[in-house]
Amino acid sequence: MENSNFPQKYLSLIATNAAEAHLASPALTIAEEGELRIKYAPFDHVTLNARLVIVGITPGATQANAALKASRAAILAGADLPDALVRAKSHASFSGPMRANLVAMLDAIGVAEYFSLSSSEQLFEADSEQVHFTSALRYPVFRQGKNYNGTPNMLKTPLLRQMIDTCLAEEARQLPEALWLPLGPKAGEALQHLVQCGLLQGDRVLAGMPHPSGANAERVAVFLGRKSPQAASRQTKGAALCTAFKRLGKQISELKGGRQ
Repeated sequence: MENSNFPQKYLSLIATNAAEAHLASPALTIAEEGELRIKYAPFDHVTLNARLVIVGITPGATQANAALKASRAAILAGADLPDALVRAKSHASFSGPMRANLVAMLDAIGVAEYFSLSSSEQLFEADSEQVHFTSALRYPVFRQGKNYNGTPNMLKTPLLRQMIDTCLAEEARQLPEALWLPLGPKAGEALQHLVQCGLLQGDRVLAGMPHPSGANAERVAVFLGRKSPQAASRQTKGAALCTAFKRLGKQISELKGGRQ
């Protein structure tokens, strides 16, 4: 999927016609195949100074429409293309309880210490440019009109795998020294694919951390040791979370040792 001209092509359209600044616009369709449809939204900016890369599955409709609206407003206010992309991407940042959970888990496995910070919260400070937010599938994917949730398998679906092998692979080449944090197993599979392709080092991929969303509160609590796995529900899979916590802590410790 050759995407180098996407921002110029689509943002010019969005700037000249307000009706196009919404995912419902047919003009924003990049590709479609069967039940799947890929739409354009301005998630092209890569934070090149990032020390941590947070990877989801794909932008959802709400997030994508907010980015489209922000990019249009930026262009109409006189911003150039790169700045418009930066402003659009700012809508991807974590905040509130989700950020608090994420920071707590990163600190618990030693990420703050690895970066010589008092807390991983410092990575998220305004204008710090230390975190890059992205997705396994950079542009929003929908299945039967609904947000794509990992089915069908993105690595076994040529239309989707192509986006990983171009967009995500490009980001891996740009940020080889960063720590890469997949949010969930589907994003983790995409990063493991890049490891197998030689584009990422496996020890820089922090796989196994539970998603920091509020809906995942019990899994986060078990991961952090705030709740025993025995007291957690069976669906939480507490033993696996405890194993992941120990493995990630060891992984960060070994990375830190390798720098000394």
